[in-house]
Amino acid sequence: MANLEKTIAKTFLEMARGLETGSFGPRPRIALTGMGSEHGEENAMRAAMMAVAQGIDVVYIGSLEAEGVTTVHVADDEEGHKKMEELLDKGEVDGAVTMHFPFPIGVSTVGRVSTPAFGREMFIANTTGTSSTDRIEGMIKNTICGIIAAKACGVQNPTVGILNVDGARQTETALKQLVEGGYDLHWAESARADGGGVMRGNDVLQGTPDILVTDSLTGNVLVKLLSSFTTGGSFEASGYGYGPGIGKDYHKLVMIVSRASGAPVIANAIVYAAQLVRSKIFDIAREEFRKAEAAGLNEILKARKTAAKPAAEEIQAPPKEVVTASIAGIEVLDLEDAAKTLWKAGIYAETGMGCTGPLVMVSEANCEKAVTLLKEAGYVG
Repeated sequence: MANLEKTIAKTFLEMARGLETGSFGPRPRIALTGMGSEHGEENAMRAAMMAVAQGIDVVYIGSLEAEGVTTVHVADDEEGHKKMEELLDKGEVDGAVTMHFPFPIGVSTVGRVSTPAFGREMFIANTTGTSSTDRIEGMIKNTICGIIAAKACGVQNPTVGILNVDGARQTETALKQLVEGGYDLHWAESARADGGGVMRGNDVLQGTPDILVTDSLTGNVLVKLLSSFTTGGSFEASGYGYGPGIGKDYHKLVMIVSRASGAPVIANAIVYAAQLVRSKIFDIAREEFRKAEAAGLNEILKARKTAAKPAAEEIQAPPKEVVTASIAGIEVLDLEDAAKTLWKAGIYAETGMGCTGPLVMVSEANCEKAVTLLKEAGYVG
């Protein structure tokens, strides 16, 4: 009887909150790491309070407290990130918003901005991390990630445009092959007189496509420009940040903001996260990758790689170890080869992407030797 009464009370509470906020169902529970912001910890707490007012349960990880916000106290930024991962791993939060996170290769984030010309929302695919160490393959996969994020935010048939950067035409060719294989992709049309699916700078400002496909480094710059162009660059004032990490079979909802992000952007990132929780983004991702693979995604990528370079020497990884030491300063295109150089020497290594760029990760015991080998091979200075 007592359990029944609790269930009824919880149901009525959720209905009342839904009437108040316009969002029905269980309230998403989102963690926010507050330390490390260039605008002070108070900036992050303001964002948490703004998100709570929109019907989201926020678990604030830091040193401040506020009414309506659950605080998990930590001593510093490093401890905060460990606590965030612990909460995610235990399922105590549905997602997290943080200022940096080392996504594995194959996972990158889809940003969301408000474009200045007409105030249109646009998804930038992608903005941090990397979907592949191969530029063209990365942009092809970014397209799918962008479609996943847009659909999870309620855009049923999002239009796709490719930014006119190196590799745009090769990406366009591959995506057209995917469409020929049966993949449901809707092309945007450039606002410039000659049209087409390749977007110019004008299209970025106007928000011509729902999804703007680019490499993640260019995407990162675009988010910074579009979110802080009215403030001189020191304070990101608009948009939703750098978005969620998305990749095939990746199921951890981590949203990225910048140390320069202001409270409105951080609050929007929390709202973005809650929206993805409610729409079950990982179910959408699984289905979208299934459709792309049924349309020939893997075969298209394999054929492109074979044409791009001859087969490399096959090197097997040594037995797996716990890798906690990170080696930075390696070009993203050299990342896999750098790891294989260490494998060849009997050192187990993994690749990843941190907030400052590509990383090779090894055990603490092998770090010094690994750095020496990578220097000798010319991968690090």
